[in-house]
Amino acid sequence: MGAAVTPHVVDSHHHVWDLSVRDQEWITGEALAPIRRDFSLTDLLPEARAAGVTATVLVQTVTVAEETPEFLALAADSDLVAGVVGWTDLTRPDAADALARLRQLPGGQHLVGIRHQVQGEPDPQWLLRPDVRRGLAAVGAAGLAYDLVVLPHQLPACVKAAQDHPELTFVLDHVGKPPVASGAIEPWATAVRMLAGLPNTVCKLSGLVTEAAPKTWTVDGLRPYADTVLEAFGPDRLMFGSDWPVCTLVAPYGEVLDVARQLTGSLSDGERAALFAGTATRVYGLRLSEGS
Repeated sequence: MGAAVTPHVVDSHHHVWDLSVRDQEWITGEALAPIRRDFSLTDLLPEARAAGVTATVLVQTVTVAEETPEFLALAADSDLVAGVVGWTDLTRPDAADALARLRQLPGGQHLVGIRHQVQGEPDPQWLLRPDVRRGLAAVGAAGLAYDLVVLPHQLPACVKAAQDHPELTFVLDHVGKPPVASGAIEPWATAVRMLAGLPNTVCKLSGLVTEAAPKTWTVDGLRPYADTVLEAFGPDRLMFGSDWPVCTLVAPYGEVLDVARQLTGSLSDGERAALFAGTATRVYGLRLSEGS
């Protein structure tokens, strides 16, 4: 079955960075060398428009407090960025005040979620620490979502965190980073299904090409992982994300979107509309422009 085209697309997950402003310390080694340069909204805009993307969500890259205000300002001046998933230190006792201050900044109305690089935390139970739990409660009280960027072994803690915070919507980035390159599906699949069993969880259909083997990946190789989350979450709790520019290590922007369309080609028009626009719009409370 060919790729079905949706009327308009919301890209729920991309990044930008300027290495002259601050280093991206995670971009190291030969494999990541092609993205060790600046990526701006000016770079993304023509690719997004050509692919039919009408709105995006800009997501944090580093645990630096100054980045989120910068992203909010970018969103305020952009016709493309409809939301920002930022960062603040959730372990601080005044996390609720910090979130309120972000909302008061230029572009603060574009703050739709918070994320922390949990994948880099050595403690697999980091999300369950008392100080983090207090911060997660503050995110929920602020009406924001919480993005989970985790590795498969951290998914059980995600399940417990979502159980303990029913008032907070948890958004699983990159389908929980399954080991696509190896072809293994367990124990990732079982843990993802457990997370999907909770009503306050949604998932981004993003990052699969990034986890695949760069030169040998195929759409069929990605399909078991996409099918797992499609069955577990359903289209109304799935949202497309490009993971640009990280995805460019493996495939250009337009191809990543085309792959997502191929992986969801069996869905109805209404289900595709949810996955490619509706879920992100609803979960993040995006205010889309007239043309979106």
